[in-house]
Amino acid sequence: MAIVIAALKEADGEHRVSLVPSVVKRLVKQGNKVLIEKGAGAKANFADQQYVDAGAQVVDRQAAIDQANIVTVVNRPDDETLGKLKADQMLLGLLSLSVDHDVAKKLADAKVTALSFELLPRTVSRAQTMDALSSQSSVSGYKAALVAADHFMRYFPMMITADGTAKPAKVLVLGTGVAGLQAIGTAKRLGAIVSGYDVRPASRGEVESLGAKFLTSSVSAAGKGGYARQLTKEEQQKQQDELAGFIADSDIVITTARVPGKKPPMLVTEKSVQNAKPGSIFIDIAASELGGNVAGSKPGEVVTTDNGAKIVGADNLPSELATSASEMYSKNIQAVIKALLDKDGNIKIDTTDDVMSELVATYQGKIISGRLRSQMGLPEIKKPEPQKNEEAAKPDAKAQK
Repeated sequence: MAIVIAALKEADGEHRVSLVPSVVKRLVKQGNKVLIEKGAGAKANFADQQYVDAGAQVVDRQAAIDQANIVTVVNRPDDETLGKLKADQMLLGLLSLSVDHDVAKKLADAKVTALSFELLPRTVSRAQTMDALSSQSSVSGYKAALVAADHFMRYFPMMITADGTAKPAKVLVLGTGVAGLQAIGTAKRLGAIVSGYDVRPASRGEVESLGAKFLTSSVSAAGKGGYARQLTKEEQQKQQDELAGFIADSDIVITTARVPGKKPPMLVTEKSVQNAKPGSIFIDIAASELGGNVAGSKPGEVVTTDNGAKIVGADNLPSELATSASEMYSKNIQAVIKALLDKDGNIKIDTTDDVMSELVATYQGKIISGRLRSQMGLPEIKKPEPQKNEEAAKPDAKAQK
C-alpha cells in the first residue's frame, strides 16, 4: 500500500512550502502518493499545475489531512488543524515543540507522531541531510547581508569616482555558525570590510578562510560537537563589555546567536545601541517573541533609535527568499521520509536509533525525544538494548574443528 504524503499551505506571512515539485516527482517515482493543498506553493512561485505535472494531486486542506499518513509543514499549523490530525498520523516540520510544551502534550495525547526539526541531533553525520535548521540558517545569513545593504545609506564596497573615494562599510557578524558564515561570505562579496566574532576559538579558521578578520573574547564557550555552550550571567556580562568596542567601530552589525527553544543571548546592549554611529544598521536574525540578540529589537519590525541607528528584527528571512529556501527545506523533508521508510516502503520508527529517538517528539501516545523530555523535566527513557541475532551468536561449527 502506497504511503500518502501531504503538504499543507502555510499561514499568512509565510511564503515557503514544505514540498516543491522536483522533490514531489522523486517521491512519486518511489511509489508514494503525494497530496498538495491548493495554492500551497504559490507564494514560493510553484504553481498548482507544476505539482500536477510532477505526479501530485492538488486537493483542499481537509482532503489532504484525511488521507495523509505523513503531513508535512514548514511551521506548526494552527490549533484547528492540529485538532483534525488522527491517531498514528505523522506531522513533520519546524514545530517549535521545545518552545510550547503544551502542544507536545496534546499531540502525544492524540497519539499523533510528531517529528520536530529543532530536536534533530545535528552533530550526527547521517542527520546532516535532514538538518532543516542549518539549511534555513544558510538562507538567513545570505539574506541578512542583503537586507543590511538595502537599509544602509552608503556603499558597501570602496568606490573610486571622479568625485572622490567612498570608504567601504565595516560589517561585524556576531556568531559564526551556518548563518554567520553565510553572512560573512555575502558581505565580503558585496565589498565590505568584514569581521566575524565568536566565543568558539575553533571557528577562527572558517572565518579567515572567507577573508574576514576573526574576533573573539577572553570568554570561551566551546561546547560539544563544535556548538557553543550557554554562558553564565557573569560570562555574558564580560562578553557584552568586550563586544562594545567592536560594535562602536562598525557600520553594520549582524547577529545570529539563535538558541532553539530558548531565549536568545543579549549580545548588543542598549548602551551599545546608543553609542552606535548615526546610520548604523543592526540586523537581528535571532529576533523572536522570546527576545533577540539586540536590545530593543522587535520581530518583523524596523526600529529607528534616537541616534539614527536602525534595528531590523529579521525573524523570518527564509520566507523572503521563499523559492530557494523551500527547495532546500523540501530536500530535508525528503531525507527524513527516506529514513522513515523500510525497504518495502512501509513506515518504521526505530526508537533505539540515535537520530529518530530525538527527532521524533511524540510516538504512540508518549513524548519520547530525550531532549524534549529533559526540557520538560520528565524522567529519561532507557533505550532497550539492540536485539542480538541469535544465529550470528552461535559458534561456527567449522571454526571449532
